[in-house]
Amino acid sequence: MYNLKVLIVDDELGMRNGIQRVLEGFRMKLPDVDDEIIFQIRTAETGAEAISMIDNERPDLILLDYKLPDITGLEVLEQIDTTDETTLTIMITAYASLETAVSAIKSGAFDFLSKPFTPEELRTKVSKAAQSIILAKHVKKLNEEKRQVRFQFISVLGHELKAPLGAVEGYLYMLNDRTLGNELGSYDECVQRCLVRTEQMRKLIIDLLEMTKIESGNRQRELTEIDLTEVANMSIETVLPEALKRKITIETHFDSPVMILADRTEMEIIMNNLVSNSVKYNRDNGRVEIDIKRTEDRIEASVKDTGIGMTKEESAKLFQEFVRIKNKKTKEILGTGLGLSTVRKIAKLYDGDVTVESEPDVGSTFHLNLKSHKPIE
Repeated sequence: MYNLKVLIVDDELGMRNGIQRVLEGFRMKLPDVDDEIIFQIRTAETGAEAISMIDNERPDLILLDYKLPDITGLEVLEQIDTTDETTLTIMITAYASLETAVSAIKSGAFDFLSKPFTPEELRTKVSKAAQSIILAKHVKKLNEEKRQVRFQFISVLGHELKAPLGAVEGYLYMLNDRTLGNELGSYDECVQRCLVRTEQMRKLIIDLLEMTKIESGNRQRELTEIDLTEVANMSIETVLPEALKRKITIETHFDSPVMILADRTEMEIIMNNLVSNSVKYNRDNGRVEIDIKRTEDRIEASVKDTGIGMTKEESAKLFQEFVRIKNKKTKEILGTGLGLSTVRKIAKLYDGDVTVESEPDVGSTFHLNLKSHKPIE
């Protein structure tokens, strides 16, 4: 039930009671508003009483008589805030004239209703105002949510950049102050750690830009026929040095070729993230298995590792932005927390999704499914 607060301001008791009876029995529904709209009525018989009630508990809709015992309806309008689009005023008067209507609108009234009027005329005017009020409330709510999301985004981004910047700053002070002496070689590790941290920040910025482009729809997409197994093999080549260093075996099970009508860069982002994570979060002497196959009009892929794994609680948060699983096993592993959220966003563009099955100390399996569309002949 959606309640709209209505204040009726009129010095005639019969008019106040008549309007109240019409609106209390009035139910309405608007497009895109599932709940039924009802009206919560309050009344005032003077301008001063109305202003006090408006200040204490702002109504959504004011039905305001032009001629009041103490001040006019126009003077009431001048003393209240009429810029808030979530509160509207309909001026009611027996002194109907074009000049009065224009004055009321200029003073901030939403609409004008002349006495005498029928219940249907009243309901029509109120329905029109209610629609504007609810739309304004929805817009206001969306703007508040956007501000909150922007604040949270900037806060998280600042937090993610603060740690690597602090580390780089610390190492640079060591170099500046010659903390380890004057031998250049003594600072090799400091320089190397600075490079690792700056690479982390660079990747964060790149991931952030890619995510923003995808969400905004501003990224130029070029759909062509692509062999997803070829993209996967290129991703494997990228991580192979690290895999060999840590003696991680990578096995592939492909129905080659597996063609998809897609943007190549988007497929590279997906496979690079899934394959690199399977090595990054694996254990030494571990194993990675990559499967890609077609099933009717869809492509299914899985990337399985024998790594550190996750709890169900950790898995549930994994695809959110800036989420990285932080525990004793991951504290030395660098990441931006944007890769997998971007993978899911891209998968959605292909009427698909990405999910994960994981068990601590056993490993994780990421399942990807995409609509393949009809291959180009």
